[in-house]
Amino acid sequence: MFKHNFLLGEYSLTKTITIKDDVYKKLLMVKREGESFSELFERLIENVSPLETLKKLRGCVEFKDKEALLKEINAARAERRP
Repeated sequence: MFKHNFLLGEYSLTKTITIKDDVYKKLLMVKREGESFSELFERLIENVSPLETLKKLRGCVEFKDKEALLKEINAARAERRP
């Protein structure tokens, strides 16, 4: 597990993501010397269409309680709408 820092205006937000050890090792293999993980991720997703990324991910995630997830998503959307 490693921490990833995001800068948002004057604030630095730290997000912790969990990845498998084999994925971490693969990331280390493509990470350049002196490159931070933030820079690596930015480089890997640079010029990538979010829609194409979603299409590639389609079907590779299994949800234990899809209905609960959809309710949570809809509630979050409702909070953001005026």
